[in-house]
Amino acid sequence: MTTVALRSVLVELGLLDALETVLAEAETVEAFVEASVRASVERRCVQAESIVGGLHSLDETRRSGDCVDDDAACNGLQRKLDAARMRIAGSQENRLEDRPAQADYPSIGNALSRSCPP
Repeated sequence: MTTVALRSVLVELGLLDALETVLAEAETVEAFVEASVRASVERRCVQAESIVGGLHSLDETRRSGDCVDDDAACNGLQRKLDAARMRIAGSQENRLEDRPAQADYPSIGNALSRSCPP
């Protein structure tokens, strides 16, 4: 395999000091940087593949019309969450006073509407 040198990278002295403290025994800065570059390239390739797959899936869903309304999805998740809380409450009846009231938990729909843009 043909090898080439990467360009020199200027970093703060503190970063180099931190790097040297995390090197494994007999590991060089060069080996660490190469491994880091390989891992970053692989991660970005996986991210790109995931985005392409997601966009393809979105296009297919739009084409087929086989989708679920966001309110219906949130309501279904809320029902599942409520059922799970009821099961937990039923199995831990002796400790109900230690638990927050059901009303203390925000509903999924409300939490999503506050944290997600329309």
